[in-house]
Amino acid sequence: MNGPVIAWLPDGRRLHMNHGPIDLIVEAFGPKEEVQAAYAQAAERFRTMLEELVAELVVLRQPVSEKQRMFRSPTARRMEAAAGRHFPAFVTPMAAVAGSVADEILSTMVEGRNVEKAYVNDGGDIALYLAPGETMKAAIAGTGHGLDDRLTIRASDPVRGIATSGWRGRSHSLGIADAVTVLAETGAAADVAATLIANAVDLPGHPAIARVPASEIDPDSDLGDRLVTQDVGPLSTSEVATALEQGLTVARSMAERGLIHSAALFLNGETRVCGPLAVTDDNTYKLPGRSACHA
Repeated sequence: MNGPVIAWLPDGRRLHMNHGPIDLIVEAFGPKEEVQAAYAQAAERFRTMLEELVAELVVLRQPVSEKQRMFRSPTARRMEAAAGRHFPAFVTPMAAVAGSVADEILSTMVEGRNVEKAYVNDGGDIALYLAPGETMKAAIAGTGHGLDDRLTIRASDPVRGIATSGWRGRSHSLGIADAVTVLAETGAAADVAATLIANAVDLPGHPAIARVPASEIDPDSDLGDRLVTQDVGPLSTSEVATALEQGLTVARSMAERGLIHSAALFLNGETRVCGPLAVTDDNTYKLPGRSACHA
């Protein structure tokens, strides 16, 4: 495997950092000197991150239990903590890896720096920093289902992480959701929750759904012999509704337990929303009010 690659994107504003499966887009806003120092801190932290995770990968691929395990890497500790909040559900810390990497880089990036706002995007799983009074807009992965516009996140909102999961994504899914986007207090929390909600959007045993054991695709997969979705054929309107409602039930439980802020679930052109995610007159999405779940 090649070493870490850190380079500016053509716009000269965003930093691209890649090492193996980790692929980050980083951007900060504020005084030029502070922003440049923030980028330098992020780059320095990134250089050893993958090696740290690989060193503890065997345990990171094992399911969480009631007792939290200790890891040397701070990124691994973030993964374990985020996944462990969902015990006794089956989940490994790997379900939170992308969000945890984003959180770790962002935390290092803004430490001691006077920046206005910043984000780290790890393949669509995002960690945010907002100084008081700042806002940031982010696209929600609606895949053309009516929620594909912009989220406006304010510093006063309890959201600093956004993540998306589904069977069409880069990771394996046990469910059939086209996409599930979750907003939570950290990237790690959003990442693991999106994975579990997407797993729950499902129609077990349906003949139109093609599945194979995860181990056949990747012998080292943390999912072992569990069946992962490879294709989803035609589904009736009622079947789509049933699958989405199953995912919505899981999202509602997470919201009630304070594990997530909001979630949007997408399948075959249908949408379900859990939490305060409301469209405004200017066709952007804000985060008002108290939590509620609705279709």
